[in-house]
Amino acid sequence: MSNCIFCKIIKGEIPGVKIYEDDRILAFLDISQATKGHTLVIPKEHVENVFEVKEDTIAYLFSKVPQLAKAITSAFNAEGLNILNNNGKVAGQSVFHFHVHLIPRYGNEDGYQPVLVNHMNDYTKEDLVKIAEQIKAKL
Repeated sequence: MSNCIFCKIIKGEIPGVKIYEDDRILAFLDISQATKGHTLVIPKEHVENVFEVKEDTIAYLFSKVPQLAKAITSAFNAEGLNILNNNGKVAGQSVFHFHVHLIPRYGNEDGYQPVLVNHMNDYTKEDLVKIAEQIKAKL
C-alpha cells in the first residue's frame, strides 16, 4: 500500500531505526518509545490486521518474537515485557499494517500502564459456557 507509513519504512522511503530484518519481517524501534526499547515487529507483506494476516506469516513473525524479546530485555535490564497487538480503530490500532508491540517493562514507574477491567462478577458459569459455544461454532 503506497501511503502506508510502515510500507514506506520497509522500502526505505522514510527512516526507521531497524533492529532486525530478513526477507519476511522487520523489527524497528517505535518512534513513541512508550518505554526504552519499545519495538514494533511487522510482516513485510502489507496486511491490515490479524484478520487478514496469513497463518504462515504470523507463525513466522511470532517465531522471532522470543529472540527479539530476549535481546531487548537483556540490552536494558528490563524486568519484563508486554506484547501488544491492536486490531481495528476501536481497539486502538492507528497504523493499519499488522504489527506487534514489544514493550519492555522496568517497574510500575516506567509510565506504561495497561488497564484490564475485571468483569468476572458480570458473568455466570452458564454465561461463560454460552460464550464459549458461540466462539466454537465459528471455528
